[in-house]
Amino acid sequence: MAFNTLTSRAVLFYDEWIKEADPRTGNWLLMASPFPQTFIIAAYIYFVTSLGPRLMENRKPFDLKRPMIIYNFSIVAFSLYLIYEFLMSGWANGYTYGCDLVDYSSSPQALRMAWTCWLYYFSKFIEMLDTIFFVLRKKNSQVTFLHVYHHSIMPFTWWFGVRFAAGGLGTFHALLNCVVHVIMYTYYALSALGPAYQKYLWWKKYMTTIQLIQFVLITAHIGQFFFMKDCPYQFPVFLYVIGSYGLIFLVLFLNFYYHAYTKGKRLPKVFQNGNYLLKKYE
Repeated sequence: MAFNTLTSRAVLFYDEWIKEADPRTGNWLLMASPFPQTFIIAAYIYFVTSLGPRLMENRKPFDLKRPMIIYNFSIVAFSLYLIYEFLMSGWANGYTYGCDLVDYSSSPQALRMAWTCWLYYFSKFIEMLDTIFFVLRKKNSQVTFLHVYHHSIMPFTWWFGVRFAAGGLGTFHALLNCVVHVIMYTYYALSALGPAYQKYLWWKKYMTTIQLIQFVLITAHIGQFFFMKDCPYQFPVFLYVIGSYGLIFLVLFLNFYYHAYTKGKRLPKVFQNGNYLLKKYE
């Protein structure tokens, strides 16, 4: 009886909660309910932390050089497209970089922004291939808690963003993230091409700084909301999530930068392998 009562209350809460969602995005792929994406994320976590390593235990690592080159350049191209769409649907077309509210209308620009948010959300599932490539290449040391957490929490939280607040100041960090992706995945694509292209990778040393700048800008942009006297952003909870996420990774990168470049000490296990940090915290 108690279980049935609890279930009924949960269903009632969900029904009331989903009424606040954006009706424009409800029929889009994976948007009707958070449960399909939760299943995908759970399957991803299970594969990369348990099933995948066990399947590869007695197998040779796969040679994925060509697929990884194609994958990295594809991420670069898709990120460039997303940058253009984010700019044209708001950030270079009417947004003030201050109190930018979500436009829930059916205007072409508002729908364009909502669709761009969905594309960005969907790209987070594509980027799960980062970890799958690690597993198939038997690079299990790269599959750390922070790596898996990052690739799991991004699509999960962005479902709520697309479903409730597809636009406005809560999307600035996505635009920045796409810019960083262009830089980072270009590096990894060129790096995967082999030694002949190493001479073009002189800018590797600046990538941690680029990441730091990203998180500083995200934190500063979201932080201004808390000092605005009147900003009726429709779902402030998302700004708290974005601000916390940006601040956490800013601290992580500052710690990494301090140990790796200032003190030059051997890093704790979670911070070892600079390439991992550069690629997997974007």
